[in-house]
Amino acid sequence: MTNFATRRRFFGNALATAGLLEASALAGTDTAHPVHADGEDYYDKLGVTKIINAAGTYTMFTASIMPPSVQAAVAKAAKHPVRLGELQKKAGEYLAKKLKCEGALVSAGAASALTLGTAACMTVGNRKAPELLPTEVSGLKNEVIVQKAHRYGYDHAMKNCGVRIVEVETPEEYERAFTERTVMTNFFNAAEQGQIGREDWIRVAHKHGVPCFNDAAADVPPISNLWNYTQMGFDLVTFSGGKGIRGPQNAGLLLGRKDLIEAAAWNNNPFDETVGRGMKVAKEQIIGMVAAVDWFLSQTDEGMDAEFRRRANRIAAGLKGIPTLTHEIHVPPVANHIPHLVIRYDPARVKKSPLEIAEILRTGSPAIELNPSTGRKSGTTGLPSDENTIVVGVWMLEPGEDLIVARRLHEVLSKAVA
Repeated sequence: MTNFATRRRFFGNALATAGLLEASALAGTDTAHPVHADGEDYYDKLGVTKIINAAGTYTMFTASIMPPSVQAAVAKAAKHPVRLGELQKKAGEYLAKKLKCEGALVSAGAASALTLGTAACMTVGNRKAPELLPTEVSGLKNEVIVQKAHRYGYDHAMKNCGVRIVEVETPEEYERAFTERTVMTNFFNAAEQGQIGREDWIRVAHKHGVPCFNDAAADVPPISNLWNYTQMGFDLVTFSGGKGIRGPQNAGLLLGRKDLIEAAAWNNNPFDETVGRGMKVAKEQIIGMVAAVDWFLSQTDEGMDAEFRRRANRIAAGLKGIPTLTHEIHVPPVANHIPHLVIRYDPARVKKSPLEIAEILRTGSPAIELNPSTGRKSGTTGLPSDENTIVVGVWMLEPGEDLIVARRLHEVLSKAVA
């Protein structure tokens, strides 16, 4: 008996020692791959140029930077495996309660949510149907009604499910467009045109028993928009996670009716043979999205607006002395509803165009990206845009970067003065 106990302790200690050695190796204690206290800078290692984001929450500029509390939540989530289905379910329940709706799902961005929401409307109540999308939909309702003025590049997110888009313009056309194959209507929340408003869009669709989707991807702040549209009557609403909410760029929210959110989950990963199988959201992104919502709800619209105006005013103050230069602070009505700095000057005195100024800043050091509306007739929704306008997006600037942007703009504009 004593020998057995002694042997057991011996092998137990040996296994524990081996485990510690393995853990030590996995932690990177070997000299061939040393671990940096704050992590190795792989942008530098790969030769990727870091930018100052004076544009906004655009995908091509990797959207927003997560606040410290969100970064910490993501890092902690990376340390522990969990069951993905349980995590999605619990995260959805938590978010639905926070955001005052029946159901919620963390998606792989807003475009993914639009695909999953469309799939949900096509398959709700039919557990076998997700396997049919997008090619075998003849037995399913698959027509989506959209206003002509609301057509956009994200139509493809719906088309991924095998739908046919039915385009309407007038209220009368909208009424006539509903058929036995109508499965959903889509409303682009930030569209600047269109004859049918939100309330009428919902009313007519619900009269025909058809759910309404609202794509509000970039439409916070105000914070209350996170529940305004579901409470207005939209059956499904999406928001991007990596824009104003400041979560992971590859995450988003699908909010709405409980039965449709459940159907969206059945069309999502980790289930095979679904349109959402490749739209995987990792545990880190799910936790990051939940943490970002917590962070965002701790802010105030007034506090954010005041800070962004301070940044815009500091940049404008740094441009004093540039001949003919004027500025204004502009807030788009819906999408990206935060203060932007709009700068104009006489091209007869300042001999470089806004597009040329933007290119000099882009290729300089530090590299600075201005808002894509700069120097363009057709710019971002809700922003003033023409060939003689510089638009500075201030809300994604890190502390102190507003002064760097002001200094570089002043340098470049001063050199261009005739």
